Amino acid sequence: MSSVSKDSVLHQFHNAYGYQATGVWSAPGRVNLIGEHTDYNSGLCLPVALEQRTLVAVALRDDQTVRIHSRQSDETYVGAVGEIGAGWAAYPTAVLWSLAREGMTVGGLDLVIDSSVPVGAGLSSSAALTCSVALAVNDLQGASLTRDQLVQVCIRAENDGVGAPTGGMDQTIAMFAKPSTALLLDCQDGSIEHIPFDLRDAGFELLVIDTRVKHSLADGQYGLRRTQCTDAAALLGITSLREATAEQAESLSDPILRARARHVVTEINRTLSAAELLRIRRFGDIGSLLNSSHASLRDDFEVSCNELDVAVTAARLGGAVAARMTGGGFGGSAIALMRAGKSAAVTASICEAFTARTWQPPRFLHVAPGGSATRL
Repeated sequence: MSSVSKDSVLHQFHNAYGYQATGVWSAPGRVNLIGEHTDYNSGLCLPVALEQRTLVAVALRDDQTVRIHSRQSDETYVGAVGEIGAGWAAYPTAVLWSLAREGMTVGGLDLVIDSSVPVGAGLSSSAALTCSVALAVNDLQGASLTRDQLVQVCIRAENDGVGAPTGGMDQTIAMFAKPSTALLLDCQDGSIEHIPFDLRDAGFELLVIDTRVKHSLADGQYGLRRTQCTDAAALLGITSLREATAEQAESLSDPILRARARHVVTEINRTLSAAELLRIRRFGDIGSLLNSSHASLRDDFEVSCNELDVAVTAARLGGAVAARMTGGGFGGSAIALMRAGKSAAVTASICEAFTARTWQPPRFLHVAPGGSATRL
């Protein structure tokens, strides 16, 4: 794929529609360091914005027509304002629908999408798209929605418009990330704290391992996990599993609900511990927390897969301090934390393990914590 840049997406817009876009906006993908499946349980998570971003070139129209061209699919969607499209077009059109529900007067527009965030890799390509579109339309319409409000607009677009039951982590990091930091998000009250995460300065590298196994939040399994967590909380008589103790989780008689609750309770504690270690720059000491997180996601939450487990094991054998799956699971990506200079050995170990199983080699992305959604 050719490079994704402001100039390239402006060129694509002109080719698609025959005139110049008003501007270009972008939002980052994200990788979650730790705190998986905790956001919709009012828990804590610790995501990092990626340098890989989704860009949208946009211009308003004087009618109610919406035209959206995606470089990734090489298709153009045409519909009316308020309609929610199918497939990839569901995400940007659901944002327009959600903005209207927020009280914004939304007219027609022309839009071109290009992205360097891998789709289906569990790196929040959907939130990168929805947040870039929401910020663009908010700016072009002269609206005054705050970033907090735009986060809620994008959550509603995905949950109610698309039918993908995400939590709020992805949209929050896209709107509030800062370079060289991780974002500690408390999903109970929405508070955030920027935690120092300057990998290079600390002598570490973070590698994303995209297994190329298709990841989808709309296939039912993610929603099932949410329902199981809600059911577990209801049986315990609490609002969410954020309020549960380890003893309460173990008291559940249903073995599946007990395991799901155990993961959430222990993952929240691991996230708190990781944040505390990063505050005092003890990067290497978070390794055991990341490794335990993967075991919990694999065994208690049951959202891993063979490819993720092999990637994690091979990364550790190759010299990584720690590795775990990241994102919603059922495919997608893993992360490996390693000391600087170890990435070649780690990637070689993973590729060898995949080749031995006749699997397609994974893709690798080096993480450099990036900034939030913005107009370029």
